[in-house]
Amino acid sequence: MTLAPLKTPIIYPEPDGEPMAESDPARDYLVYGVESLKFYFREREDVYVSGNLWLSYEQGVPDAVVSPDVFVIFGVENRPRRSFKVWEEGGRTPDWVLEVTSASTRKKDERDKPKTYTDLGVSEYFQYDPTGDYLEPPLKGQRLVNGVYQPITADTLEDGIVSLYSEVLGLYLRLLPNGQLRFFNPHTEEYLRSPDESEQERLEEQQRANDERNRANRAETALQELRDRLIRPLR
Repeated sequence: MTLAPLKTPIIYPEPDGEPMAESDPARDYLVYGVESLKFYFREREDVYVSGNLWLSYEQGVPDAVVSPDVFVIFGVENRPRRSFKVWEEGGRTPDWVLEVTSASTRKKDERDKPKTYTDLGVSEYFQYDPTGDYLEPPLKGQRLVNGVYQPITADTLEDGIVSLYSEVLGLYLRLLPNGQLRFFNPHTEEYLRSPDESEQERLEEQQRANDERNRANRAETALQELRDRLIRPLR
């Protein structure tokens, strides 16, 4: 009796505990991108937002993998994942990708990843350089047209803000004069905030309201003391 050879299981990449970014600016904007977009799409059960997650796109080929800094996929369940395997997700691939460019990722972001994202059918591919050292301009976007990426035209606003519109997200990506990247919602005319930023803003507003109440109470107390002195009988 001949035993059939055992098949070696295919191991696809998953988190390994390594740092997710090489510098503070890269990490900060990766976190802002993921968290602010998650918060923006929080009521959509069919939109998955993630970043720095291994995305395997060919079954049986462990090396067929990419890890976008920030990405959005429409039409899949919004739930936590350790990795994203395209063949387990109905063939869905990212609709939108943002890469935060740094010294070590510049060549891949400019040369290798556009080809991979074209093959995957990523509708829009944005790049952002938080230090302004590796990309010119520091913020740029491309849109897939007939299988080829075409540059997205940037507008410069009166206050020096550079603005690019994402048709996929329905949001503007804006480069502020200080070099910061922010998403802008044209419907609310507000910048997107992460949950932490929203909570911090809420606490600051609460503190301002408390300070205003305290000032009003002190003014009322002082006014009452003045009234008491004025109506106090002369001795």
